[in-house]
Amino acid sequence: MATSTTSQHGMGSAKDAAAGGLTIFAAVMLFISGILGFCRGLMAVLKDNVFLRTPDYTFEFDLTAWGWIHMLLGAVAVAVSFGLFVAMKWARILGVLLAVLILIGNFLSIPYYPFWSLTLIAINALVIWGLCVVKRDTLY
Repeated sequence: MATSTTSQHGMGSAKDAAAGGLTIFAAVMLFISGILGFCRGLMAVLKDNVFLRTPDYTFEFDLTAWGWIHMLLGAVAVAVSFGLFVAMKWARILGVLLAVLILIGNFLSIPYYPFWSLTLIAINALVIWGLCVVKRDTLY
């Protein structure tokens, strides 16, 4: 009987380690996404001639407006990633919501900077996965 309890305890700590590892992974990826998003927004605000011009795009905004949107989302993403580093429950919930918003924002701005948008879509999909795959009872 003691052997089965010990083996279950060992598996529990492995699950806890995996849950913590995925949260740290998501925190790092959200931090990277936030920095890249902020830099992209800064480029759009300061010097928007590096972006493509797409005529008759359905979701057309002024590039300066897109820049401010990406800068705001990027700054919030960096702040939330620090909450994830210290395993705050609110940061996990907000991290998923923020990654979804960043993903949607990058999808809508694909015509302006396609490679960067697709890269950030992939990074934020990994953030969502990393924060959602862990069961609640193994992390908090």
